[in-house]
Amino acid sequence: MARVVSLFLPGWPIDRLRRSLGAAAPPADQRLVLVGRDGARRVLTAVSRVAEQAGLRVGMPLAKAHALVPDILALPADPAADAAALNRLSLWALQHYAPIVAPDPPDGLVIDTTGADHLHGGEERMLTGLVNRLGASGIFARAAVADTWGAAHAAARFLAAPVCVIAPGETGRIVASLPIPGLRIPPETVTGLHVLGFATIGEVLAVPRAPLVLRFGAGLGRRLDQMQGTISEPVDPLRDPERVSVRKVFGEPIGAAETIARYTSGLVGDLCRALEKRGLGARRLDLIFHRVDNSLQAIRVGTARAVRDEKRLARLLCDRIETIDPGFGIEIMELTATLAEPLVLHQAVSSLIEEEQADIASLVDVIANRIGARRLYRLAPVESDVPERSIHRIAPLAPDDGATWPGRWPRPARLLARPEPIDVMALMPDHPPAFFTWRGVRRRVQRADGPERIFGEWWKRDAELSAVRDYFQVEDAEGERFWLFRSGEEQHIINGAGRWFLHGIFA
Repeated sequence: MARVVSLFLPGWPIDRLRRSLGAAAPPADQRLVLVGRDGARRVLTAVSRVAEQAGLRVGMPLAKAHALVPDILALPADPAADAAALNRLSLWALQHYAPIVAPDPPDGLVIDTTGADHLHGGEERMLTGLVNRLGASGIFARAAVADTWGAAHAAARFLAAPVCVIAPGETGRIVASLPIPGLRIPPETVTGLHVLGFATIGEVLAVPRAPLVLRFGAGLGRRLDQMQGTISEPVDPLRDPERVSVRKVFGEPIGAAETIARYTSGLVGDLCRALEKRGLGARRLDLIFHRVDNSLQAIRVGTARAVRDEKRLARLLCDRIETIDPGFGIEIMELTATLAEPLVLHQAVSSLIEEEQADIASLVDVIANRIGARRLYRLAPVESDVPERSIHRIAPLAPDDGATWPGRWPRPARLLARPEPIDVMALMPDHPPAFFTWRGVRRRVQRADGPERIFGEWWKRDAELSAVRDYFQVEDAEGERFWLFRSGEEQHIINGAGRWFLHGIFA
């Protein structure tokens, strides 16, 4: 089943202008409006949030706005710059989220994420990450995902706070309560339906279709069908002429998996030759299938390093063919190197001179494309005495900088994400526990080693000036080994006070 994301940017012209001005942008509390022409009148085309709170609205004449709020800052609108920036944002989303992305003018994007959400930790995490990344860049956004473009578009504008996930099959029930403007119909049609007494989309769906179409035209019926998924509404993907792309048009539609795989290998060969002319290697490939019913299917694969190996790239793509539904047939296949980097070829060294190193890049690529690149990583040391700060995640094939963890004290194989509080019975002030209770299980300590005293990083935060932990390695009666610590301020630790936590488990 298709899944479509609608990204709504309610303050796009204002946010875009602020980003373009940089340090010269007006302060956030300035009542900023953008002004355009409506015939001979000068009207507001966009208002900042503080200006909206002061009572200003889009479409209001500039003279009336000045009369209501004399201290507004009015700047000329630039629709062409807004559209160009929206295209650039679409290219960014294409590179980071899914192979099918298109602008949804004037204030949004549409992204077909069918089969791609698992690469980002699921739909809710994907939407939250998308909204947060834009928010960190000064762009306020709301996002929704649903079975159809129409439903996602309406939910992003009237339900998302700031994200909304409509579960598969729940579109009809959810959109029924949304207001009529969510149908993406002309304002005069919205006004006409309001005059007739309609307030929600569900009320429009509940009445016979023919009288409405006769009065308002076929456009209303088409929007209702598109929202319900009765008729398809394909996303016309944005194409970047600077990216290397090849395509194959078929005289007769194809549908067999073996046939798709054969032509996929041919397209990979054509793409690799095109990349070779530019001295590039592919880091991410998008294979888009145009079906005869005017809908799209897509496969996205990535590599840990720039690659121009035909067999390797073809294998990654062919492993995902089973996720494609050819429907009544595929008439066009289009392969694009969405992300490409300069590729420097290295001469293989004879094993008689130097020991051959195992290359696991191909294995990393296969696993990453199945579970998501963000879920595949390795740990590297960080210079910090605080255990939870002494590691960080790096890419599986990141170069080794030679850093190692200090070997003075052993560390557990598993470090908990957060230390968990435990109940203990211990001799004071510096003895290990005799018993401790963790997750409802009481454990008797047979052996222990410690304490290892770790102080807080006072040079980073004032709150850690007197923070201290005393760590103990303990073994219970069943032979399981744990890493415990007593935490508190230094003077309390010396007196035997402080709370106890379990922080890790030894192998």
